[in-house]
Amino acid sequence: MQHKILNIDAGIFYMFMATLTFAGMGGFVKILSEELPSLEIAFFRNIFGVVIVGYSLYRRPMTTGGGKPLLLLFRGLAGFIALLAYFNNMANLPLGVAVTFNKTSPLFLAFFAWIFLSEKLPKTAILALLFGFMGITMIAKPEGIMALDKDILLGFVSGIGAALAYTSIRELKNYYDVRAIALSFMLVGTVGPILLMGLAEFIYVPKNYDFMIAKFIMPQGITWLYIVIAGLLATASQLLMTKAYSLTQAGIVGTITYTQILFAVIIGTVLGDSFPDMWVWVGMGLIIAAGLLVTLHKKK
Repeated sequence: MQHKILNIDAGIFYMFMATLTFAGMGGFVKILSEELPSLEIAFFRNIFGVVIVGYSLYRRPMTTGGGKPLLLLFRGLAGFIALLAYFNNMANLPLGVAVTFNKTSPLFLAFFAWIFLSEKLPKTAILALLFGFMGITMIAKPEGIMALDKDILLGFVSGIGAALAYTSIRELKNYYDVRAIALSFMLVGTVGPILLMGLAEFIYVPKNYDFMIAKFIMPQGITWLYIVIAGLLATASQLLMTKAYSLTQAGIVGTITYTQILFAVIIGTVLGDSFPDMWVWVGMGLIIAAGLLVTLHKKK
C-alpha cells in the first residue's frame, strides 16, 4: 500500500521534514557554539537520546541475543568522533559547508563496505569517490588541503567516521535491536564528553581545539532554551528519518537527504555565514552528484 500525505509519497515527505529539522538543529548548534564548547554541545545533544531510547528499552526490553560487544563499542566511538568533528565544523565553517562535508559519508561507506563486508565496489562508486574528492577540493580550495587546515581535515573525519559507524551498523543489525545500536552511540557520546571535560581540569587545550577537551561551562538564561530546542530537533530528525525509511525504498528517500545542504545554506546565511561563492556551489554540486550516484546504484 502506498502511503501519501497531501498527494506526496509519505516516505519522501518524512525525509524532507527530517532534513529540515536536522538543518535546524545545525543552526542552533552554531548559535550555541558562540558560548559553549563543541564538546559540551555534543554532550547535551546525546543526553536527550539516552533518556528517550533508555525509556523505550525500559518499556519494551530487547529480545535479540547480541554477541558483538566490541563492534558495538566501535560503532559508538566512530559515531562519537564523527559527531565531534561535525559539531566543530558547524561552529567554525559556514553551515552549508559543514553539512556538505558530512554528506560525503555515503561515498566512504561504499568503500568501507567493499573492504570490510566484501560488498561489490561498482564502477559508479569509484566515479562517485572521484567526484566527491573533486567537490571537497573545490570547497576547501587547494591551499586549504595542502596546508592541512584543521577544519578541512575534520570535514574528512566527519564523513569517514560516519561511514565507519554506518558500516558497523550493517553487521550489528543482525545481532542487536536497532535501539541498542543507537544507544551505544548516545552512551559513548554522553560518557565521553564527561570524561574529557573532567580531563580539562588538568590539561590546557587552546580554544581552537575545544571539540576534544574543554571545561564545562554552565549555560545561562536563554541558552538552556536553545539546548532543549537543539535536542528536540535532533530527536525529531532521527524519528522522521526512521519513519521515512520504513515507508519508502531507501534509494528513493536517500536522495532527499541532500536537501539538507540547501536548508543549511539558507539557515547559515541568516545566521551570518558568507554566501557560498561559485567554486563552493560547484563543489557542493559534485558531492551531491557523487552521493546520488551511490544511492541510485543501490536502488537499482
